[in-house]
Amino acid sequence: MLNDLTGRLERIIKNLRGQGKLSEDNIKETLREIRRALLEADVNFRVVKDFIATVQEKAIGTEVMKSLSPGQQLVKLVHEELINLMGRERFVLKTYDNKLTKVMLVGLQGSGKTTFCVKLANHFRKKGSLPVLAACDIHRPAAVQQLQTLGRQLDIPVIYDESNDVKKIAEESLRFADKNNKTLLIFDTAGRMHLDEKMMQEVIGLKEQVKPDYIFFVADAMTGQDAVNVAKEFNRQLEFDAVALTKLDGDTRGGAALSIKAVTDKPIAYSGIGEKASDIEEFHSERMASRILGMGDVLSLIEKAEASIDAEQAEKLSKRLQKNIFTLDDFYSQIQQLKKMGSMQQIMQMIPGVNSKMLGQADFSETELKRTEAIISSMTRKERENPDILTGSRRKRIAAGSGTDIQSVNRLIKQYEQMKTMLKRFNQGNIKKGMFKFM
Repeated sequence: MLNDLTGRLERIIKNLRGQGKLSEDNIKETLREIRRALLEADVNFRVVKDFIATVQEKAIGTEVMKSLSPGQQLVKLVHEELINLMGRERFVLKTYDNKLTKVMLVGLQGSGKTTFCVKLANHFRKKGSLPVLAACDIHRPAAVQQLQTLGRQLDIPVIYDESNDVKKIAEESLRFADKNNKTLLIFDTAGRMHLDEKMMQEVIGLKEQVKPDYIFFVADAMTGQDAVNVAKEFNRQLEFDAVALTKLDGDTRGGAALSIKAVTDKPIAYSGIGEKASDIEEFHSERMASRILGMGDVLSLIEKAEASIDAEQAEKLSKRLQKNIFTLDDFYSQIQQLKKMGSMQQIMQMIPGVNSKMLGQADFSETELKRTEAIISSMTRKERENPDILTGSRRKRIAAGSGTDIQSVNRLIKQYEQMKTMLKRFNQGNIKKGMFKFM
């Protein structure tokens, strides 16, 4: 997520911190570098110009110049203005137990509307809502079938009418929701490869018919400024309420995330961070600003852990660690828990102190995790409980049984020892002494 921009900003900030004293000249030079990084990330030119001017005005003043840690003060200013750029106020979609909330998703074809429909429905079902989906994208081949398949997998009803008439589908969806006491109805609408008058008239007509409580513009974060320009036109004609950024897990430059609020004056409400139905996050500008500057995102990491990790298993592990016990069975269990939280790349990005260079060097592929599971599964119970007995002949047998090689087995044992050491430090309370200090 935003790896290129984060890497550039990390290097700029590192150079700045290396300078014992700040002057007007090196502040301006630093901001020129930041300006260049933002433009290369496809952030809107006017947005960048205003951003740099604001930071410079605040930076070249007594507060920063006389600070005991001027480098940190300037980083703090950049962080604060990034938050302002993406919007400080969080958008809240309100649902109720006793009445229907109607949500309409709009955007271009390929932006991820259909998948996001399911993610949003699943997200609110976990909060107690009773969702239903309306398949109103009758133009894209297989759009209806895709929504029906995804809905079936999660046991969320999808309404469609064989007439291929958007108005009839909408009417049937409203009837179904009312009859079955549903509390959330999400409309998946048609898009095009580019802005199209016929498409706009169709979604405007649907808006007038169903009178949605919320309209979300779904933007592909990988398209940068293009998404911003399209958002501006959709907002002009539809007056949407908020933005949902999809594909933030891809090779995203950051232009859309940093520009769209300033251009449309509409908040970013949600972000899609993967292919799974659970890969959706409520958007927090302060957390995104921290990630962009390589500071991590501890709060989102904690929320992911609370939602994914088995509390009973975590308590058992804590008690074992207090007795200085951590076996390969425990290691295997932790891998299973981490997989529930999302990709390792996403998790590592949230940990303060893990920079873009470290992420680039590490192998967090699903293939590597499966290889690790296969190796541990090829061990005997005695070997998993006491890895010290893993002689060369035992490792050779394990490698053959798991379809790997001895180097892979040795690497796994080394990773296990590192994790054992790290967890021992956590258990001793080092985390309270500043293990996650990053400023």
